[in-house]
Amino acid sequence: MNRKQKNMKNKVLVTGGAGYIGSILCRLLLKKGYKVRVLDKLLFGGESLVELLNDPNFEFIKGDVRNEEDRKKALKGMSMAVNLAAIVGDPACANDPDLAKETNLEATKKLYQEANEEGLERFIFASTCSNYGKSKNPENYMNEDSELSPVSLYAETKVAAEKSLLGQPKNNRTKPTCLRFATVYGLSPRMRFDLTVNEFTKDLALGKELLIFGEQFWRPYCHVEDLARSVVHVIEADQNKVAFDVFNVGDTSENYTKRMLADEMQEQLPEAIIKYVKKDEDPRDYRVNFDKINETLGFQITKTVTDGIGQIKKVVQEGLLSKPDEQKYRNS
Repeated sequence: MNRKQKNMKNKVLVTGGAGYIGSILCRLLLKKGYKVRVLDKLLFGGESLVELLNDPNFEFIKGDVRNEEDRKKALKGMSMAVNLAAIVGDPACANDPDLAKETNLEATKKLYQEANEEGLERFIFASTCSNYGKSKNPENYMNEDSELSPVSLYAETKVAAEKSLLGQPKNNRTKPTCLRFATVYGLSPRMRFDLTVNEFTKDLALGKELLIFGEQFWRPYCHVEDLARSVVHVIEADQNKVAFDVFNVGDTSENYTKRMLADEMQEQLPEAIIKYVKKDEDPRDYRVNFDKINETLGFQITKTVTDGIGQIKKVVQEGLLSKPDEQKYRNS
């Protein structure tokens, strides 16, 4: 392999690279010597990427993944694409359903087709464990072969995008991989406080009383840095192990009910006042098994919910973020 071919193999496009997961992924890739190009319309600002412009291996394109001209410009000369661009979460999708469908589903389909025409080798799609919806038996653990039962527009768009990607001809040059991310938490250059672990901990660290609805319902959780690391694992894996496949991303030991989360928070914030409101119906209630990504790719998490709670507590109590209640830390 000559130097030019080698350089081509190291060029990664990250759509949504200014976001919560993307801003960390960009840093991980640059640290490992990849050339990184970001396509992002900066819906929540671009502060998370500013200092990366000092790196000659980093390139930023302001643009919308829904726009054909922007997509083609971003894909030019790349060897891989990581599609993180999305309207994320149930409230944000409910606020603008058409935008959610256009961004999460239609733009994903078009970006993949154009990536294949451009000759990219890999296409990594950020999906979600929300695709599992409500488990018929919450005592069971969902795996990659379990039935998908999306109960929100957000999950519906992700399920449909997965189906489109995994249904592409196997002889296509661009091989897709879908990653079903667990519920995310933790610190990021593009900080969010509208996520369960982050929001609960932030409120308690500020001395607020916490009211929890439906304490018994299950979700899996994974630190934002570990989700970003999983993408690097897929990029560097033998293509035969990841092509046209789907992986849950997280750790089986990190499934929690809201009550369990609150108990972890009370350990670190003993003065916290936490109250519960009985709620017997939640559209989402599921536990997830993550053995496949561990056994196939050797992926293991490096941080737990307990670690994340400690991080958020420190950031809030020590004033590293001066106004954590500001709207800029929310997606909706």
